[in-house]
Amino acid sequence: MSSDKLRIAILYGGRSAEHEVSLRSAASVFSALDKKKYRVTPVFITKNGAWFTRPEDLSSFGSKKHLSEKDRLILSPDPAHKGFLRSKGDNCFEHFPIDVVFPVLHGTFGEDGTLQGLLDLADIPYVGCGTLASAVGMDKIVMKAVFRDIGLNVGPFHWFYRSEWRQDPDRIVQELHGRPLPLFVKPANLGSSVGINKVSNFSDLEKAIEIAVSYDRKILVEHGVAGRELEVSVLGNESAVASIPGEVVSHATFYNYEEKYFQNTAELIIPAKLTEQETQMAKKDALMAYRAVDGSGLARVDMFLTPDNEIIVNEINTLPGFTSVSMYPKLWEASGLPYSQLIDKLISLALDRHRDKTAIVTDRKTV
Repeated sequence: MSSDKLRIAILYGGRSAEHEVSLRSAASVFSALDKKKYRVTPVFITKNGAWFTRPEDLSSFGSKKHLSEKDRLILSPDPAHKGFLRSKGDNCFEHFPIDVVFPVLHGTFGEDGTLQGLLDLADIPYVGCGTLASAVGMDKIVMKAVFRDIGLNVGPFHWFYRSEWRQDPDRIVQELHGRPLPLFVKPANLGSSVGINKVSNFSDLEKAIEIAVSYDRKILVEHGVAGRELEVSVLGNESAVASIPGEVVSHATFYNYEEKYFQNTAELIIPAKLTEQETQMAKKDALMAYRAVDGSGLARVDMFLTPDNEIIVNEINTLPGFTSVSMYPKLWEASGLPYSQLIDKLISLALDRHRDKTAIVTDRKTV
């Protein structure tokens, strides 16, 4: 095996309600990585948060896994270790260095800045957005506030804590009554439409909130927005570029988890049938959203185009899906960047960003 290959660790699974989605995305990334250029190590994180190396083949991404203690890993925050410590038994560990981490972890403890902070401490290059962008992008309430501050249009919304719901549910129900239906009730810190319900009748409101609070301590209630649902992929660091827009036409009550990953009934129209002006508006707002959260590497920006020809930015996804039906790679392929080249570009961007970060002075005596 050539010693000059970059060693890439694909992180997948994780402590998240989006665990199963991660397995599918990671398998697609693994298949696309050029094994002549990279030594690829799958690193599986269980639902309990334990880390394990897995065989370097597609079998590692199946649902049934035999996990051995000898494959146990610890990601060391000490930069001197350059990656992982692997168990040798009897509380002994050996160094297991990695050149780049490719996180394919959706949701909490992977997409929310926690993992990114650990990788920053360890001084390991990684694909995708940094700690700040990941944290802001995960919390949809903070995200919308940031978008509004930079001048983007966001739809009307309301939010509250789970503790407030437990203490005085009648007050919250009363605050939401009278708002225009439908309402969308969702956990503030999850993706892939997990825990989201569309409320078309106020009699269904309490049930929708109960589902959402089981997933998060902060609950977001959004007004429905009339319009076409557009998505734009963004790629790059400080000089990012936007893909052509795509359109999602859902045939469910809304574009939910089952339709995204199992039913395959949604129409993904690529490119979206837009005027040149509408296309440029969508791309401009996607790049503004990306810059607003200090994005790097990649993100997908979801928005609505209203009948009044106005863009309403809904959210930014800082670790979008990479399955075979995912919009992010499909949009780039339609924009002229095939899947395998997209993966190469993301790794290159990770190394570029790491070089920029290491140029920062951390000792005042050297200034």
